[in-house]
Amino acid sequence: MKQFRRMTYPYIVWALILIVAPMLLILLYAFTKPGNSVVVTKLTLENFTRFFSDRLFAKILLRSVRVAAVTTIVCLLVGYFPAYYIAKCSERFKMSWVLIITFPTWINLLVRTYAWIGILDDKGIVNTILGWIGLGPYKMMYTEFAVILGMVYNFLPFMILQIYTSLTKMDGSLIEAANDLGASPVQAFLRVTLPLSLPGIISGITLVFLPAVSSFCIPSMLGGGNYMLVGNMIEQYFLGAGDWNFGSALSLIMALITILSLYIAKRMDTTEKGDAKA
Repeated sequence: MKQFRRMTYPYIVWALILIVAPMLLILLYAFTKPGNSVVVTKLTLENFTRFFSDRLFAKILLRSVRVAAVTTIVCLLVGYFPAYYIAKCSERFKMSWVLIITFPTWINLLVRTYAWIGILDDKGIVNTILGWIGLGPYKMMYTEFAVILGMVYNFLPFMILQIYTSLTKMDGSLIEAANDLGASPVQAFLRVTLPLSLPGIISGITLVFLPAVSSFCIPSMLGGGNYMLVGNMIEQYFLGAGDWNFGSALSLIMALITILSLYIAKRMDTTEKGDAKA
């Protein structure tokens, strides 16, 4: 046991340096403002007051939550049935489909997102095809549509894999029992399959919503800097304006939103597990 504890020491030190220390610095900067020198600082709530008193910041926060929610819903609607199909495939083809789903994630996020610029551009592939049939061109780049599409493309595998994992753990005899009791395929899906897949759905929602609400790379590239979300605002204040105090306050607000989202997801998951046991 002592030897096992000693083996954990390097990981504890690593976590303290790379996780705990940066979070403490963000906390310090969020509740302080520069004094007369670099060392001297003053405790204040001015950074948070500034955020909640300016309607522009609240508007950007609500836009970020809305875009993340739309992205999550689209990923759920698009990803559920592919996950269901893969779970029902024979063992011979399951891993092949999982490999196909995860293959795009092997490519760097910047490269994947940059590829959409050539697809959605005014003279890109989509508008060229639409022009051939007399339906285009349409303005797609630097719009909310492009941002949501880029997020759905990048985060969809996380939704599919979570639901697929949940469905593979389901006891197939429950569907057979539902059919023996006279349930139609639709009734069996709604009353058996869907409830049992809720843990995977909740996990997928968490893994999609959290990176979507704090994303800054995708909105920056596909939004062209004209469509700002909270992640872009944090980047701007840290790297552009050099206002680390206000940027830290924004980061702390986003961290609280993330913790609240995780708490809600955990409560929902616990509730579903309790209902299943009952």
